[in-house]
Amino acid sequence: MTDLLYSEEEEALRAAVRDLLTDHCAAADVITRTESDAPHDRALWKSLTEGMGLAGLLVPEERGGQGASHREAAVVLEELGRAVAPVPYLTSAVVATEALLACGDDELLGQLASGRTIGALAVGLHTGPGADLGTVRVENGTLHGELTGVADAAVADVLLVPAADGGLYAVTADAATVTPQTSLDLTRPVATVRLDGAPGRRLGDAEPAVRRALRAAAGLLASEQLGVADWALTETVRYLKGRRQFDRPVGGFQALKHRLAQLWLEVVNLRAAARAAADALATGEDTDITVAVAQAYAAPVAVHATEEALQLHGGTGMTWEHPVHLYLKRAKADSIAYGTAGAHREALAQLVDLQAP
Repeated sequence: MTDLLYSEEEEALRAAVRDLLTDHCAAADVITRTESDAPHDRALWKSLTEGMGLAGLLVPEERGGQGASHREAAVVLEELGRAVAPVPYLTSAVVATEALLACGDDELLGQLASGRTIGALAVGLHTGPGADLGTVRVENGTLHGELTGVADAAVADVLLVPAADGGLYAVTADAATVTPQTSLDLTRPVATVRLDGAPGRRLGDAEPAVRRALRAAAGLLASEQLGVADWALTETVRYLKGRRQFDRPVGGFQALKHRLAQLWLEVVNLRAAARAAADALATGEDTDITVAVAQAYAAPVAVHATEEALQLHGGTGMTWEHPVHLYLKRAKADSIAYGTAGAHREALAQLVDLQAP
């Protein structure tokens, strides 16, 4: 039977990542960064990748990576979600990396694994594993077209672009026009990528590579959503224990106890679903079904947890200075990332042959 509990190595990894984020990713700094023209924290990215080697967790050692698994990457994403860290870990170290693993381009894979090169799959953030892909045209060996909603494109060094001829092409970011779009989640900005005769190097077939990348993205996104929800629950409990009204802690009121208890149950269930998805990706057992279950459950829980956190923090929670709005926006943006909960429920129904009447 699969053991979904965290191993000693995974707990040690969590502690190391949390310590780094505690020291270098304070909520006030994240808010300040979202108000600037440079929302991504490149110094933090360098510490996570060159300092700790986290960008190469999913890459085998013989191909330039750490040779770990999706379970370890999930632990990292939990902590990044808990800190709403503005780094392109999910998009580069998971999505782009998984696409390259399917294509077998070891040189570019090694560059991404080192963290010195940031990659982005030029597919809209809203695209689920089974959805139709936007593509660009190939004319005389160059690429032409526009793709929208590409997460972290603004910070990418190389874009992995699916084309209408069925190929996946590597395009340097300098050869593309990247225009920021208005993003709800200020810590994971999206952009439009326009190619006007951009040179591209064919890596392999787009369809299997993109499907693999989006499936891993959906499965591991659940761990990020777990981190967001867990932060919301923990901070709300801490606040309600300290906030006093009528000379007693607000958290002692029965109605609020019930709301927190319900939230705790949801977060515990989300942890089980997220761990199962990470383990399924690592082992290859019932992967499609387990990922669909996790994503069908994760988004509503993360949104509910952050909405409750905002409400139960009262007037304080409504201020820009309090970080709860960052978590609510991340949860809402994640709820449509890599397929909505409804889309994953539909996929699950097909996978287990439970069609609607």
